[in-house]
Amino acid sequence: MNVDTMRTIDRNVGIPLTFLLTLWRWLWDSIMTTRQHREKKIKKILFIELSEMGSTILVDPALRKARQQLDAELFFVIFAKNRGSLDLTGTIQQENTFTIRETGIFVLLLDTLRFLRWSRQEKIDTVVDLELFSRFTALLTGLCGARNRVGFYSFHNEGLYRGELLTHRVAYNPHIHIAKNFIALINSLLAEQPETPFSKEIIRDEEVSLPLISCSSQELNDMHTLVKEYCPDYDPARNRIVLINPNASELLPQRRWMPERYQELIRRILATSRDVVVLITGAPSEQEEAEERCQEINSSRCINFAGTLKLGQLPILYSIATLMVTNDSGPGHFSSITPLPCFVLFGPETPKLYGSLGNSTPIFAGLACSPCVSAANHRKTPCTDNKCLQAITVEEVFTAIKPHLISADYADSRR
Repeated sequence: MNVDTMRTIDRNVGIPLTFLLTLWRWLWDSIMTTRQHREKKIKKILFIELSEMGSTILVDPALRKARQQLDAELFFVIFAKNRGSLDLTGTIQQENTFTIRETGIFVLLLDTLRFLRWSRQEKIDTVVDLELFSRFTALLTGLCGARNRVGFYSFHNEGLYRGELLTHRVAYNPHIHIAKNFIALINSLLAEQPETPFSKEIIRDEEVSLPLISCSSQELNDMHTLVKEYCPDYDPARNRIVLINPNASELLPQRRWMPERYQELIRRILATSRDVVVLITGAPSEQEEAEERCQEINSSRCINFAGTLKLGQLPILYSIATLMVTNDSGPGHFSSITPLPCFVLFGPETPKLYGSLGNSTPIFAGLACSPCVSAANHRKTPCTDNKCLQAITVEEVFTAIKPHLISADYADSRR
């Protein structure tokens, strides 16, 4: 299903279902509260984040805090196509992950029923809804059987109607990074007394740091060999790799910088640094577009690498590269678990809220209309003319990356 179809279903079906579930949940909780003493020990926490692969990286500090301070077993539910993003950090065990397919409405319903059975078999006692907009995740939260239900609540702010299903209502703060908002969800479970709203604590910058992964020598050598298969002239001892990720997810196509500007940027990189090989990365569905860029540039040092790697192999590629330029999309976050300098082009969203947690440099024009997507508009913009990205020039991007291109010492330190 495409994004607009899912939004339509979520609105037209989600509103009445969350309302009915609210009534049932209120009645059930009232009965259970009077009949039995509730165990307060948190043992198993389920996190729900379906649609955004980058968010599985941004939520990792919150996951690790939950595991360390609550001593709980962690579980995760995610769309099947995004499953691989959880493996990048390894915080969630594979056997503790449930995937939902969104390829069609009947498949979605079937997997939802399977999820409700699975969550009860696993005896989930606490669920954390990481979504800001989805009524579908609100329904999963209310139906999964957990006694503690944590999520963002609008209170007196404008926002989606998602029912009254939460036991721990956390105020989403649009003025701090989303990773800190995720930690606020965990802090609500750590609070000694109920609060309205949760969570009234300072979240320091060091709490949202990410540990770097370590790749073996064999993994690095295998990646060099793979690059050489696509670029026969590539020599790890002589050449550096620059990664270009020109696409963005279909959730927000307004995040894409213009293809002709990527082409011009690549030409300038190749002309400035004779030892550089440019790899255009992307998903398998982006192979054709990447090939068009390569044909236009017409250089043996510009390689179509889209669709070549599995998601779990990307950190290995990032570990042998010199730098990456990307639209505001998953790769900007995936690179944050490596030392790779990453230059991310922002437009409809702001790096203050959604910037990478790694070695990242945001490039943001800061127009009066930017950012134009937020929790207040359900992350949907009417804009069809992304001047926020058009305002970012090739010269501006090239100037930002040039110090890494001309630094031989840096190149040597990466090998």
